[in-house]
Amino acid sequence: MDARVERTRHSLQHALFALTQEHPFDEVTVNQIVERAGVNRSSFYQHYSDKETLLAFAIEAAADDAGVQLADLDPLSPTPPPALLSYLSHVDANAAVYTSALGPRGSALVASRLRARLNLFVRQGIIDHDPAAPEGLGLDIASASVTGATFGIIEVWLAMTPRPSASTAADWIWQTFTAPHDRSALSTIAE
Repeated sequence: MDARVERTRHSLQHALFALTQEHPFDEVTVNQIVERAGVNRSSFYQHYSDKETLLAFAIEAAADDAGVQLADLDPLSPTPPPALLSYLSHVDANAAVYTSALGPRGSALVASRLRARLNLFVRQGIIDHDPAAPEGLGLDIASASVTGATFGIIEVWLAMTPRPSASTAADWIWQTFTAPHDRSALSTIAE
């Protein structure tokens, strides 16, 4: 990618993150974003169709920057992977952005894209590490279940006052992610 294009996108994404920490997402305007980024309005529309699309890309870039890697998601590990803790630390540091984007006045596009991205991580983790684990459920149901729980935990965690640490949230999420793979726990419940 052209260095200027990358620089412009990076500036717009960072401007939106900064503004959304100061104001609810639905109150932030494209004019404010371009002013903060130091680019003109036409440059904004060359890269993004609207602020929801910009935010979706900004959140995805932030996940990449936080080091979320599919290979780190081993559902058989007893502890959350470093990538999950890194990502939740990023979410915690930018809680105003995520709360605003995912809250009731947020963006359906952003929530949908984030949920789809989480589902890819979960699905790939299941395929790579224990494809037989969701016996009787099927891969689609198992990954949707864990994704929904993960997304729900992030939403509730962001709304908590005081908000527990990113490490605590990672533990909660990891428990839901590993639950379908803990056959001993399932057999204990069945007894």
